[in-house]
Amino acid sequence: MSVAIGTEARSLRRSAGRRSASFAIPLLLAVLTATAIVALTVGAAGIPLSRLPAALGVMSSTTADAMTARDQLVLWSIRIPRIVATAMVGGLLAAAGAIMQGLFRNPLADPALVGVSSGGALAAASAIVFTDSRFGETLRVLQTELLPLAAFAGSLATTAILYGISSRAGRTSIAIFLLAGVAITAITNAGIGLLVFIADDRQLRDITFWLLGSMSGATWTKAAVLAPILVIGLAACAFIGRGLDLLVLGEADAFHGGVDVERLKRISIVMVSAMTGVAVSISGVIGFVGIVVPHLLRLVIGPAHRLLLPASVLLGAILMVGADTLARTIVAPAEMPIGILTAAVGAPVFLGILLRQRGLASL
Repeated sequence: MSVAIGTEARSLRRSAGRRSASFAIPLLLAVLTATAIVALTVGAAGIPLSRLPAALGVMSSTTADAMTARDQLVLWSIRIPRIVATAMVGGLLAAAGAIMQGLFRNPLADPALVGVSSGGALAAASAIVFTDSRFGETLRVLQTELLPLAAFAGSLATTAILYGISSRAGRTSIAIFLLAGVAITAITNAGIGLLVFIADDRQLRDITFWLLGSMSGATWTKAAVLAPILVIGLAACAFIGRGLDLLVLGEADAFHGGVDVERLKRISIVMVSAMTGVAVSISGVIGFVGIVVPHLLRLVIGPAHRLLLPASVLLGAILMVGADTLARTIVAPAEMPIGILTAAVGAPVFLGILLRQRGLASL
């Protein structure tokens, strides 16, 4: 009797989990839409909800043509590209965190925590100083195009170094990976400190942008840089989802389940590097998005990566758009760096994860 009751209880929990998971994507899309609408109306140039349809061109306005023209200029030149770029940055960082946590089978793995973001920021800061110096004067006009490439290369190099240090005989040590990440973060921060020391005022302002994180420079051009990586990342997430699910059981079990483990690792590392690098190149270093979002979603919809990865993209977008909206309004007319807000929210959640892991380890 007790076995039957236990089996029925597990079946009910699984069915409840499937129901909550099936509503996850539509619910997150609805919340993202609502968050974006709020972000469109809030700012130094406030746009009431009643004027929003006319400003977006959804319906014609018979009154206040000058006001409508102003609203359209604010929305299409400043606010909409910023919201689009911010949502994509949040989605990329959250998806990169989910992939890294699945790859290393640890909820504490995160591109920012283990130095991948810092490596991208160091490369981007180096590109800023170099292209603004007399040695890189010929490349100054290409600075916008070089920054994403430099950040990607820096993130890829950092991830490869971490993977090489923590892997031996085909096995990856999570403890060594995290400790090596702390060491690499210290090294990259030292490099950024050196660049700050030798930079002039203009270079120093740009480098400070990377250290604090901000979406104030978002444009349609930068959003266009993010879009291909996000599309490719979503396609890759659908491809590697099953492999990451099996990898939770261990590399040997995943291999016997038909997964090419080494290829999965290579694809995952490249995707984490690309997602983190291009996000860092636009927003600077923004921490805790990649660690908080996947962990919260696992508690609600479960660990299946085929749903977790797209859900992470949506929740990461919601978190970043909400944080950016708060950042540009909480101290208006000034603007607070978005990295401060994400750290203020993410650090307590991270401590909660650590305490929860300690509680599970003591059982």
